[in-house]
Amino acid sequence: MSASDVYAVNMSENDNSVNLKKRSYHHGDLRAALIAEGLRLLGKRDVDALSLREVARGVGVSATSVYRHFPDKDALLTALALEGLAQLGAAQRAAAEAAGGGSAGFAATGRAYVRFALANPALFRLIFTSPVLEPAKAAGTLDSEAWTLLQANAAMVAARQGGEAATRAIEAWALVHGLAMLMLDGQIPADETIIEKVIG
Repeated sequence: MSASDVYAVNMSENDNSVNLKKRSYHHGDLRAALIAEGLRLLGKRDVDALSLREVARGVGVSATSVYRHFPDKDALLTALALEGLAQLGAAQRAAAEAAGGGSAGFAATGRAYVRFALANPALFRLIFTSPVLEPAKAAGTLDSEAWTLLQANAAMVAARQGGEAATRAIEAWALVHGLAMLMLDGQIPADETIIEKVIG
């Protein structure tokens, strides 16, 4: 057996029998695979229902293999939130570029924000309503393309229309985040027409 072979232990419901399955990973791939599986599972259930054991089972490795990369559930959730934030930023960047930048690009980032929330409700809530990213925020080490885009666009609006860039950023974020949460919570319909009318 090569060093890259990993044996997965799948326990039966009564934990009395063990089924060994061999999966092969290149060194360094397992962490990414665990994150990908965690994101896949978040597409089907809430954060509270996610477990390290289930993620391990989905990838085909033992639970102890997961602990080498994520010592506890919060560590995994932090990684998932960071990956989700990166995906949000990438979606907003692509939307802004497709719209040609400027004011149209700024509006496009807002629409992309709401659409991301609707497409990934559990992940979106993990990013913005759970405490897993608070340590990084407090330490000032949270690097987010979404935040960078918001600041740049807010500065552009402030330069053209007046006002403080920081205030413009809060106004824009409050608009799209509030709209996203209202739709996620079922307070208003998750309707593309509403997104277009409210954000522009």
